[in-house]
Amino acid sequence: MRWLVNASVRLVERYLPDPFVLVLLLTLLVMVLAVGVEGMAPMAAIESWGGGFWKLLTFAMQMALILVLGHLVASTPIVRRLLAALAKRLPGPRSAIVAVTLVALVASWLNWGFGLVVGAFFARAIAREIAIDYKLLVASAYSGFLIWHAGISGSIPLTINTPGNFTEATIGLIPTSETIFAPYNLIIVVALLIIMPLLNMLMLDRQSPLKKVISEEEKVLEAGQGPMLHQRWPLYLTAVLMLAYLVPYFVNGGGLNLNVLNLIFLGIALVLFGTAARLLGALSPAVSTAGGILIQFPFYAGIMAVMQGSGLATSLAEFFVHIANQDSLPLWSFLSAGLINLFVPSGGGQWAVQAPVMLPAAQMLNVDVGRVAMAVAWGDAWTNMLQPFWALPVLAIAGLGARDIMGYCLIQLIVSGIVIGLGLSFL
Repeated sequence: MRWLVNASVRLVERYLPDPFVLVLLLTLLVMVLAVGVEGMAPMAAIESWGGGFWKLLTFAMQMALILVLGHLVASTPIVRRLLAALAKRLPGPRSAIVAVTLVALVASWLNWGFGLVVGAFFARAIAREIAIDYKLLVASAYSGFLIWHAGISGSIPLTINTPGNFTEATIGLIPTSETIFAPYNLIIVVALLIIMPLLNMLMLDRQSPLKKVISEEEKVLEAGQGPMLHQRWPLYLTAVLMLAYLVPYFVNGGGLNLNVLNLIFLGIALVLFGTAARLLGALSPAVSTAGGILIQFPFYAGIMAVMQGSGLATSLAEFFVHIANQDSLPLWSFLSAGLINLFVPSGGGQWAVQAPVMLPAAQMLNVDVGRVAMAVAWGDAWTNMLQPFWALPVLAIAGLGARDIMGYCLIQLIVSGIVIGLGLSFL
């Protein structure tokens, strides 16, 4: 095991480009494939790229808010005290690796943005208390992101349960009982909750010298002056208004979607911070973690537009569909989604690319549409262990670079891919 981990780490440290450089290289690669393979005219490819650059701004805003609000909740005093207290109770590096993986997995299932940042904050809390391989610790925290798209903030299952979504005319609305809470999906989640902590613990090199790497104390700053900034009632009253909206919304059959989830986490942040001064003091670092996503998202939107406009995404998806049958379509949907995710690391954006191919195939082969949708969701989450785009917030909080953790993530990719593939095929 140790030689495999060392080889993976050396490979990634030597060859993995910076995430921003990677998106530029992927842009050029997609342009070349669109022109050379699909026969798209060069100027048409450029126009498609430029025209698509800003088409995901609404979705990008939703994703950025999920991340920022998740960061705010994770940085509330009560959550940080809880993480610090838990870190103090861990007896050593192996238990620390297991604990940070489990915390990140559970938090990511609840909310992907919350999972990313709470795992990073917990890793920092642990590093103050325990001498440990910090790079592996942060990689373990990021591995929790594997299950986000199978959780209650998953953009694909929430999208197909949202009235007015672009697939409703084809498949109707698919309730979360047939996607997120379907038995096969929950079994895969539980399997990863068991396997990933053990895998990360096995990657720990007990022969290497370990040390505490973070010692400074972090505080939630208070912003601004003025009596209203330090009053609790405006935030609490606003949270009550949110609750007054949400209770009848759910009672009347409303489902979870991105906007509702953001509203819930904003309400939680208002209550846990208590005052506007505290919330605004934590807002600046929360927003900074979304910086890499905000600057790179338009490039990936442009890539998606070229892949759609040229037919490249359809060709990739159809290749897998053509070799699939009724039993294997979920597996091939998963693998194709994993490949396309390297170019379009956005669950909602990827669904826009793959749904027009996968849904007719599922209907033609009489395969459960919810299962195919979740296979695409799992594929999108799976290769995030190789595509460093969503690691940017974790790395910003942890103070590391992509090369520091992606060697470990490559091992996580291989093992988790086997688990998910088996689950989609045989459960």
